[in-house]
Amino acid sequence: MPEHVLAQAMNIGDYHDVLLMRSRFGDDALRNVLAHAAAGQFNARSWHYWHYMLGLAENDHVPPLPTRRFS
Repeated sequence: MPEHVLAQAMNIGDYHDVLLMRSRFGDDALRNVLAHAAAGQFNARSWHYWHYMLGLAENDHVPPLPTRRFS
């Protein structure tokens, strides 16, 4: 599942990984990973970083991290 691998690299990768992912997969693919992220895939720091990096944060507002829901 490539999206899970990208999410892991987006969460724990270094700057070299960021450059590599953006050049190989493009920002649209990375936006898709964020849009479909599962709870626990991103820490708060990476979540905020990627929303700002990909232009998804609005006026100092980043969407909340995904959470698990229990029925």
